[in-house]
Amino acid sequence: MNLSVKQKIPLKIKRLGINGEGIGFYKKTLVFVPGALQGENIFCQITNVKRNFAEAKLLKINKKSKFRVQPACSVYEACGGCQLMHLRYDKQLSYKEDIIRQSLKKFKPEGYENYKIRPTIGMTEPTHYRAKLQFQVGSFSGSIKAGLYAANSHRLIAIEDCLVQDKTTQQVMNTITDLLAKYRLPIYKEGRAHGIRTVMIRKSQATKQLQLIFITSKSLDFTDLIHDLLETYPEIRTVALNINADKTSQIYGEKTVILWGEDTIEEEVLDYGFSLSPRAFYQLNPQQTQVLYSEVVKAMAVTGEEDLLDAYCGVGTIGLAFAGKVKSVRGMDIIPEAIADAKANAASLGLTNAHYEVGKAEELIPRWYKKGYRATALVVDPPRTGLDSKLLAAILRFPPSKMVYVSCNASTLARDLVKLAAVYQVKYIQSVDMFPHTARTEAVVKLVRKSKNFKS
Repeated sequence: MNLSVKQKIPLKIKRLGINGEGIGFYKKTLVFVPGALQGENIFCQITNVKRNFAEAKLLKINKKSKFRVQPACSVYEACGGCQLMHLRYDKQLSYKEDIIRQSLKKFKPEGYENYKIRPTIGMTEPTHYRAKLQFQVGSFSGSIKAGLYAANSHRLIAIEDCLVQDKTTQQVMNTITDLLAKYRLPIYKEGRAHGIRTVMIRKSQATKQLQLIFITSKSLDFTDLIHDLLETYPEIRTVALNINADKTSQIYGEKTVILWGEDTIEEEVLDYGFSLSPRAFYQLNPQQTQVLYSEVVKAMAVTGEEDLLDAYCGVGTIGLAFAGKVKSVRGMDIIPEAIADAKANAASLGLTNAHYEVGKAEELIPRWYKKGYRATALVVDPPRTGLDSKLLAAILRFPPSKMVYVSCNASTLARDLVKLAAVYQVKYIQSVDMFPHTARTEAVVKLVRKSKNFKS
């Protein structure tokens, strides 16, 4: 390694990495520089040296990219919640296709050079799209603020006007911080004080209903605060409390209780409605979720004869899109409230062919298969860690004739395709921009089984 910490070097940026950082080579050493763009000549300072690469901070841009724009957010560089706001939006979409290509090239699933990667579907107005806010709460010299931790730190950046957050949820959060101060509710501080740690606010795009969770390290009385909130925001339908006393990075504790209001709020996607409990997962960008799920429906191309398996089903939103068009749907999720919602949602739609269970996909699916169940179609929408190895083994042992993989992480998608490509042909990958101005992208992958020479 020919670099040292604090060393200042010139660098030509060759491409963007999977986290949105600029990548260049200094005397054959790979250097990652957040904030730098492809094609730029920069001056940077080394901040970290590893065995095979180095990290640096951007000091000066000597030759600027013609696609560089001024971020509209005042805390963009400090916050770290977005990584690409300095890149023109149409080029962000191109970047997200490139991230998929980079990941495929790294893991090299069979035939990856010929995979059809469709242009990323973006947003007409890529701002204020996040319908779910999840801010940490902190005390700053006696005043209470809420926001996000700076990248790779526990330093809270106060945010009062987030450019990608739904405006109403941001307004409610600002009101909550004022009320926390008004009623002198205690604020959590690592290792020193118990109190409120995080606030989650979710808004339904269809009904405009609001749902809140206060995450605290101990039980607190929110009666007066809730009263004031409801006077200002009558659209609030649920206020819940989750207690997490553990000293971990996990946001939620195990139990969530309703302090006020209804158990769920109502949302819609495609041509049906459904209910959401406070802890249940649903996509953060409702507008693009319509696009994403439409692409899933197109990729699955059901005939009406399918027994569909919906792994990582959440409240059932993807599977419910098919339930009236296939023979049966089965789904599972590890969050009991989500499965309760899925069952209620199926019942409210009058569906009798949908079955949901609480549990891990990698455990339930092999158990179902041992009892004789066989899926002919499969949709998976795993977390960023990708498919569990046990689930992958179960899929490969009894591969449904067609499969749609919905991915929020290009790297784990490419890793999983290494094994899946031995059994399935990748028809295409459709990228959907669910998170404008960030380095994250979502992808819908259409897979068709290559041969019928498998166990059934």
